[in-house]
Amino acid sequence: MKVFGTLDRQRKRSLWVLFTSGLLFWAGMASLLPTLPLYVQFVGGTEQQVGLVMGAFAIGLLASRTRLGNLADRRSRQLVLLIGVGVSAIAPLGYLFIQSIPWLIALRAFHGISIAAFTTAYSALVADSAPPDRRGELIGYMSLVTPVGVAIGPAIGGFVQAGFGYPPLFLMASVLGALSFVGSLQVWEPPRSVDRPPADKNATPPDTQIGGIRLIAESAIAGLAIATLWWVGFGASWGLAAFMMLQGGIVYSFLRQIFSSSDRLRIPSMVMLMVGTIFGTIATFMPLFIGATAIDFNPGWFYTAAAMSSFMMRLLAGKASDRFGRGLFISFGLVCYALAMSVLAMANSGTALLFSGLLEGAAAGILIPIVVALMSDRSQPEERGRLFALCIGGFDLGIAVAGPLFGAIAPAIGFRNIFAIAAAIAVVALLVFVRFNSKDLPHSLRFALGRGRDIYAISNK
Repeated sequence: MKVFGTLDRQRKRSLWVLFTSGLLFWAGMASLLPTLPLYVQFVGGTEQQVGLVMGAFAIGLLASRTRLGNLADRRSRQLVLLIGVGVSAIAPLGYLFIQSIPWLIALRAFHGISIAAFTTAYSALVADSAPPDRRGELIGYMSLVTPVGVAIGPAIGGFVQAGFGYPPLFLMASVLGALSFVGSLQVWEPPRSVDRPPADKNATPPDTQIGGIRLIAESAIAGLAIATLWWVGFGASWGLAAFMMLQGGIVYSFLRQIFSSSDRLRIPSMVMLMVGTIFGTIATFMPLFIGATAIDFNPGWFYTAAAMSSFMMRLLAGKASDRFGRGLFISFGLVCYALAMSVLAMANSGTALLFSGLLEGAAAGILIPIVVALMSDRSQPEERGRLFALCIGGFDLGIAVAGPLFGAIAPAIGFRNIFAIAAAIAVVALLVFVRFNSKDLPHSLRFALGRGRDIYAISNK
């Protein structure tokens, strides 16, 4: 970790505090992953209501992501960070007192704000603190907070729930969030210049700002159409249709912002959208697939293999991308995703499932930190929060739509075909990136293969 030796004392100390706060945040959030669905059933929720409660997380996340990104740019990264960890400390207390399904849905949507705020502010703070020539290396190391926290959290949460029950579990999650809040108060935010350097010939136009009233109207119409199709096509209740209308409107508004943005942002966001869809497919259907095929394999080993692989790739890929370029590693990560889903679609043994987990972890460990580094290269400090919010929000959006979309067709086509579709999505993402990541095909190919520079990178970083 030689990059830390290049930092001044204040910056180095702040990053270590930020990393520790991140571990506490992710451990607290992840402690509820295996236990909250069981709690919803415990208070009388049906399988459909479990899905509604868990899916409501995406509503709060997507609805707040862009606003929080703007707030991080206009006011303070630390303020947005404190919002995220503050919500992570408050929301678990609500589960102690709420047993009504509609109120649990609302509480879960509120809880979603925590990840939107934390990930946007965390990424921006790390990017602001990184030396430009070693940005990928530092982002790669600091991104280790996610797989480590997510690996620790479920084990702690499952142990506390099994040994002591739900109230101590929710109190523990709240305490972890509160400790993260205390740590975040000590984070130092690097000063940011508000003056842009002179525009050069490769500068891109500013991202399109869509009129608020127009966007709200279009989102409402899109949400109503999605809810109607869901109700007619799948016989859903009016409650589920209303939920789908709200989620559909939010999804539409986010897609509209992505597709109306400038070239430097649009393609990375689209790639993250497709990667999020793949990730959501794995998270939703992989355990069900193992159960349906009767393969003698504990699903936990898949996630363990993925976590280990992701950890190793994050250690190596960031530093290497500083030397060989971001494009080569994004391309390689997408290839790994295509291979992982192909292996999963054909898996008939525990060995194949384990190999798929290693590939999936490698893909995630490469793609997510490298795309963050890419967007850091392409953004000015005063706009970094907003651009991160849209780009990382593409990943959130993919996760949000994967479950409902593929869950509707899974009974008809089977889990293997769902994973085959996910493999095809990875191939499409690779083709889109290779062809459109730059201003024309020659520049795009060279950048995607590590043979050329990123023309959208801002020289004065």
